[in-house]
Amino acid sequence: MIIGLTGSIATGKSTVSRMLKQKGYPIVDADEISRLVVEPGSPVLESIAEAFGYLVLHPDGSLNREKLGSLIFNDEEKRKKLNGIIHPAVRREMIRQKEEWLEKGANTVVMDIPLLFESKLQSYVDKIIVVSATPAIQRERLIARNGYSADEADARINSQLPIAEKELGADAVVDNNGSLEETEHQLAKILNEWNAKL
Repeated sequence: MIIGLTGSIATGKSTVSRMLKQKGYPIVDADEISRLVVEPGSPVLESIAEAFGYLVLHPDGSLNREKLGSLIFNDEEKRKKLNGIIHPAVRREMIRQKEEWLEKGANTVVMDIPLLFESKLQSYVDKIIVVSATPAIQRERLIARNGYSADEADARINSQLPIAEKELGADAVVDNNGSLEETEHQLAKILNEWNAKL
């Protein structure tokens, strides 16, 4: 079984991903892969520099995420252009890692994909878990964790598909407004109901 794990900014998806890892489930992490494909010297990083200018690179040849982020944050065309370079490479590597786990004999593989719905990757997985929190809790966490102002936090939250919409596409929802124990308990129940063997 391939489980897709998703959520929105500051809903606690990474926390649930860590819980799954601790239980021994293999994780294919889209964020980790998106860092991997833009390592210095990679063809993807070269394409990004060609498309956006070499100013998006640090002197050591690594990607200057802040610089690139500021270029694309309010520019839909540039964001699409960047996604067109990065996404295909990330998808290829995600599929490669998933296949590798299955070949090693894994019964269940978790694909941790923050933008599962936005990128329309539902077909990559058999079941979807959405980690959910209220916008008020998301805002609180972003202010505490990232030092954002309330407006900055809201802008980040509103730039994503509403969590309520993601919940509609989920096979199961983990409500992560409460304690870690409550989250852990919900996760265990879902895995048990789905008979998600290691």
